[in-house]
Amino acid sequence: MTRALIIVDVQNDFIDGSLAVADGEQAAARIARYVEANEGGYDFVVTTQDWHIEPEDHFSETPNFADTWPVHCKTGTRGAALSPRLDPILDRIDARFFKGHYEAAYSGFEGTALLGDGGQIGLAGWLRGHGVAEVDVVGIATDYCVKATALDAAKNGFKTAVLLPYTAAVDGSENGTGAAAIAEMREAGVAV
Repeated sequence: MTRALIIVDVQNDFIDGSLAVADGEQAAARIARYVEANEGGYDFVVTTQDWHIEPEDHFSETPNFADTWPVHCKTGTRGAALSPRLDPILDRIDARFFKGHYEAAYSGFEGTALLGDGGQIGLAGWLRGHGVAEVDVVGIATDYCVKATALDAAKNGFKTAVLLPYTAAVDGSENGTGAAAIAEMREAGVAV
């Protein structure tokens, strides 16, 4: 079965920037070590990135941290770049999907990658075009973009697992949004 690893939003703003997630840097380092140790375990490795230009009311000077957020991952900034922790595995990344140019976009399935001919392709189309049937999802944050990406992967018919040791949650407490996300993903048939 053709497998892909989806690395979700391991970007500077989620590690040490405007929306830093506790354990984000450690998760990034664990992901890099995991990919290096499992070189033959995946047929493809892809990343997703918030790549905001003017994302409507997604940004706010008085964010509620549910629907509105501080400015983050603005296109072309250091905050939008992949974490340097991923540098050792950059040559193993087969495609990068950018999302949220003009709207909030939590799921990697809302992103697109550039094709060699100048066109664009969405994540679901890219995975299907490469014969992928099974995906593992890792990244930041478990309770937002990892969850949304995993749920969309399952909805798109991919056998989906979230590898929790390679994620970081905004709220990883026992009754926090991370725990609620795990329950929601399990209910949707995602292996967690």
